[in-house]
Amino acid sequence: MRDFYSVLGVKRDAGADEIKSAWRMKAKSVHPDQNRQDPDANRRFTEVGRAYEVLKDPEKRNRYDQQRDKVEAIEREQTIMQQRQAAREAAEKAKIAKANAERVLAELARAEAEKAKADKQAQAQAQSKAQATQAKSEKPQQGAPQAQAQPQGQGQGQAGPQAQSKANAAGESPEDLVSRIFGDTPEAAAVAETLKRDAEAEAERNESEHPSGIVKPASILAPIELLTSLVRRIRGIQPPPEKAPDLVVEATVTIDDLLAQKSVPITLSDGRDLRVPLDGGVTHGQVVRLKGQGLRLQGMGRGDVAVTVRVAKDEKFSVDGHDLKTVLPITLENAVLGCETKVDTPNGTVDITIPAWSSSDQVIRLDDLGLPTGDGGRGALAVELRVMLWEKPDDKVTDLMRVMREGLFL
Repeated sequence: MRDFYSVLGVKRDAGADEIKSAWRMKAKSVHPDQNRQDPDANRRFTEVGRAYEVLKDPEKRNRYDQQRDKVEAIEREQTIMQQRQAAREAAEKAKIAKANAERVLAELARAEAEKAKADKQAQAQAQSKAQATQAKSEKPQQGAPQAQAQPQGQGQGQAGPQAQSKANAAGESPEDLVSRIFGDTPEAAAVAETLKRDAEAEAERNESEHPSGIVKPASILAPIELLTSLVRRIRGIQPPPEKAPDLVVEATVTIDDLLAQKSVPITLSDGRDLRVPLDGGVTHGQVVRLKGQGLRLQGMGRGDVAVTVRVAKDEKFSVDGHDLKTVLPITLENAVLGCETKVDTPNGTVDITIPAWSSSDQVIRLDDLGLPTGDGGRGALAVELRVMLWEKPDDKVTDLMRVMREGLFL
């Protein structure tokens, strides 16, 4: 449903005069005669006229507002349903992620036990070989004792590879380990490949550091190494826990609140009272996020509260971004001849100069009299001139206008 208020560039609580003024400005800017090179000029001009036709009539405007409220209520209901569905899906993902994490911890504990067992066997091999070497050096004679030592050495020489083979058989290959945890998926294969490369690199280092043949089992990585390799890939498999959907609310503030940059209170649907800060250049339509103040859902991070700031209607000023707008009525003679007058601003009354031959809808900008911006400055005050006639007709002015239109007849 087309938003006629946005077509004219006015707020939903705009008055009849503001709507008429906006229509005149829009009609001038989008008129086909002023946009001959724009193929969409006729469509946009028609759309502006249709919006004004509806909004200028109080009865038509009321029916349009009611219909638009129904559409927005349906859209909000659909958004809530989507948020609930997203919350259910996120909770299911969190449950799966928790189960995977428990499996990873169990596998790490098992890998740690197998590594400790293999290290103990390797240490026993080293001690046996050291004892055999010492016995051989103490009995250098040829004969039975040396022959007796020789089988012992050979037995130890065979025990090392056998124990190594047994240790490797007791454990699993990187491919089997990862496949059992994550299943046969491309991501799991990538993890297994990473573990395999790490194991081969570890084996090469062991061979270069231990030429005697006693090496650290290469097929079983230390738990911290395994965890590092897994986490590097798990991040691409299981997303981190999602946040609960944001709680969307509105806060109605005044122009004085924005100028003072103070916080304003709001009440949530669950009865909680929060305060919304207005510093940092907050203006109409801006969303202020209150981190970690939203919904609590099991298995999910706490959501935020997204507060849309709405500025209440003011008798003197309206808000346009960080600028303020006001209307200054002037008489016909002051519009033609120019004058010095005064205008109300947020800082009080100031003097203003009206140039000669000023027309309605002409804007005079007064810098640094608008709303605070995020960089420490302030917007401008846009003063829109409005030429007003006298309350009663003036014969001299009437005759002058007739002469200017029809000419002087003697």
